[in-house]
Amino acid sequence: MRCGVGSYIGAPVEVAIGRNPRLLTMQDRLYLDHAATTPPLPEARAALERGLDAWANPNSPHAEGRASRALLEEARSTIAEVLGWRHDVIFTSGASEAVEMVAKRARVPGRAHGATEHAIVPFAMGESSTVIPVGADGLIDEAALDSILAQGPTLVAIQHVNNETGVIQPLERLAPRIREAGSLLLADCAQSAGKLPLPNADFIAACAHKLGGPPGIGVLLVRDLATLEAVGGQEKGYRRGTQDVPNALAFAAALAARGWNMDRLAELRSRLEAGVKDSGGAVIGENSPRIPTIGAVSLPCAASASLVVQLDLVGIGVSAGSACSSGAMKGSIVLAAMRIPQDIAGGFVRISFGPDTSEADIDRFVAEWRRIAERTQQRAA
Repeated sequence: MRCGVGSYIGAPVEVAIGRNPRLLTMQDRLYLDHAATTPPLPEARAALERGLDAWANPNSPHAEGRASRALLEEARSTIAEVLGWRHDVIFTSGASEAVEMVAKRARVPGRAHGATEHAIVPFAMGESSTVIPVGADGLIDEAALDSILAQGPTLVAIQHVNNETGVIQPLERLAPRIREAGSLLLADCAQSAGKLPLPNADFIAACAHKLGGPPGIGVLLVRDLATLEAVGGQEKGYRRGTQDVPNALAFAAALAARGWNMDRLAELRSRLEAGVKDSGGAVIGENSPRIPTIGAVSLPCAASASLVVQLDLVGIGVSAGSACSSGAMKGSIVLAAMRIPQDIAGGFVRISFGPDTSEADIDRFVAEWRRIAERTQQRAA
């Protein structure tokens, strides 16, 4: 068999559901892109309405403002309690803003970041930031990290859970070494907050829309405010702008609403990956520690863009990596840093689960994957 790059577009939108072919509706669709955004939970919607009823500026001194401020602080306390964070919580517009705040204002001179970080990190850290390589398993090269730490106090940005592969970095082991070297750790926890215990970091970035909350709201968790340069304004002087009370309440409600059953989701991912491999596919990072909510798979004889389109046409929503960069259809910098062979990287798609993803959902995906694999392999023969 010749393994080429598949360009088959796939089935028409009119597909057979039951006995009669008809057009797919949104209700027929299967959404497996929760790492990009999880649909808003009912509890988050209700909390948003509650916040909109308290429409006053939370920084105003009058009764209406004080009532709004009370709701903002309620949301702040709930988020800290659910996440088990005993230090400061600063509201932001999302994880990206939280990362950029620390990258620009952390009170240490050096900057370094992992090779597989979300795109906001190298942008925010700047061209002088040292890139910390990873191994083929996606884990930080600890010898390289030690070498960087030996050069002086540094802000080290290491993502807790990778947004494309789900690989979990061993921050419980790295954090003490970073702190002992007089450096600071920034952990992007957009994919892990509310799903895994928080790492022992100095700064943590998280957002609501990966958890069933609304887009446009996030938090920066800060262990010691003295390590971050203040700018004046709101949020104890660490962020300017009127706080978004309705979205803050919705964020808190989404976090408090329900837990993510990681054991069940791990079983679902194993089921999915077994089906992918049975159809000639590959699993990326299979032997690395990974969060159960993300599966990175590949069909070596296909192209990522083609796979995403074919699955979309039969009613299944997946992605070819981070939602912030997948629209450009460029090769994944994450897979390149892991030195994944091009024939595997070229057919990569990310499957990500939500709290209600079911066995039936996985079986539907595997069945469609198998059909696509058969067509692609026939064309490559």
